[in-house]
Amino acid sequence: MSVIIYGLAATIVTMMGIGFYVARKVKGDSINYIVAGRGLILPLAAATLMAQSLDSNATLGNTDLAADFGFWAGAALPVGLALCLFITGLFFAKPMNRLNLTTLPDFFRRKYGRTVEIVASFIMSIAYAFLLAGNLVAGGFLFQIFVGTSFQVGVFIIAGLVLAYTVAGGLFSVAYTDVIQAGIAFVGSMALIVYIATNYGFTIPAGMGPTNLGQLTDPSQGAYINLATIVALGLGDIVAIDFMERVFAADDPETAQKACFIGSAGTLIIGIPFSIVALSANSILSSIGVEAGSQAVLYTLLQNAVPPWLAALVLAGIVAASFSTSDGAILGTSAVMARNVVGIRVDEDSAGETPTATDGGSDEGFFGTESDKLLSVTRLMSVPITLLGVFLAIRVSATGMLLVLAFDIMLAGALVPMVMGLYWSDISTTPAALSSMLAGSATRLVLFVLVPTTYAYQNTLLYIPNDIFTASFDGLPTFIAAAVSLVTFLVVAYLTKDDYPIHSLERQESPNIVAGGEED
Repeated sequence: MSVIIYGLAATIVTMMGIGFYVARKVKGDSINYIVAGRGLILPLAAATLMAQSLDSNATLGNTDLAADFGFWAGAALPVGLALCLFITGLFFAKPMNRLNLTTLPDFFRRKYGRTVEIVASFIMSIAYAFLLAGNLVAGGFLFQIFVGTSFQVGVFIIAGLVLAYTVAGGLFSVAYTDVIQAGIAFVGSMALIVYIATNYGFTIPAGMGPTNLGQLTDPSQGAYINLATIVALGLGDIVAIDFMERVFAADDPETAQKACFIGSAGTLIIGIPFSIVALSANSILSSIGVEAGSQAVLYTLLQNAVPPWLAALVLAGIVAASFSTSDGAILGTSAVMARNVVGIRVDEDSAGETPTATDGGSDEGFFGTESDKLLSVTRLMSVPITLLGVFLAIRVSATGMLLVLAFDIMLAGALVPMVMGLYWSDISTTPAALSSMLAGSATRLVLFVLVPTTYAYQNTLLYIPNDIFTASFDGLPTFIAAAVSLVTFLVVAYLTKDDYPIHSLERQESPNIVAGGEED
């Protein structure tokens, strides 16, 4: 056990050290802090995209789901995330990088106006609170099992550590630590599957293996849930504020696209082995006289069935993964709240070179320049956002479910207006976007509180008992809410296309945006 603790300590110290060292690159500039000066080269851009998808939700949640429900229940997580990066690379990376955005809600402001920007910001922030929570859950279990703290104390420790270097270095710290995380995750994943194969072999329970496609076609085998997971991650994650933040931060459109493709491949290469190992976890543990719990089966396997050096290596990858997505969620949400909700604008001209304060007043204020103000407020916002993630982690301790729910919310409330605004701009009106976002989000919320389970986990957060919706309905809300969002957009767009102006996505130089207010 001491080897594991030392390994975890070394990983944490390394991550913290790199995060604080690279923080020097921020140089007090908010654009450096939020999007790394828009200068991430391909290795950094690819590593940070892959690290965001290979979070501890997609490793610990992956193994828990695969062990309990079959290969496709767990593999749906890395498959969905890889699909998202592939689709983003094909259709969105280049055009979104060219728009010279700082946060994803900037897109909604340019295309649809201030009100839609605020609504989009709140939808994304709520979703990312769940994503952050899922990663803190994995960290909490890790500290509980291997260090001996309580689960709650473990959640607070991992949250405090991640918050510290994220506040210091922003996306620079995130990107450079993600390179380490991706490397550790790859080596650990490959070493684990080789060790299990050579020492235990793979024992796949009947009907749970990758060749049993009934898991994707038969509702009685969880097909609705598995397909909903792939769709929620594959499409909903396209409007992820941390993914898009990295697309914006790439040094050119080609780099952004290539980084997405590399990240997609890496996500499959690292994620699928965890699904395969999980299928044998229960039989392996049974053979050595250990009972697997209902959660954190991977931790139980590492604690009892592999040598300490290998456990330390794999756990290092998991704790690094928890760091990588937690810091991305904290940074992305904080930037959205400061820039898009509070309304502190620090924009660049069309070439992305000259910072321009856009609060309609003096460049100087209580915080200094507008860049200073955006930087300071973004850092301040990190604290309540982290505390919200801690609350949800303690309240709903289910990693895989929290991951999928986060992007289920994004799919229902934000994907349709973004895709339509980018590719069918001539019919995309502000009322259509606003109606679509509200209708999709409301539908998903109503179904969430009425269905007793969410992605096979009991709804312990907010459930209204009823006799209409049963657990067999689980998975379908993902498709229903997305369909409501799409139909609403198309109907309202058709009804309003002749009465409302169609805004161009090209940069509009508008220096009269008042902080927290409307465009003049």
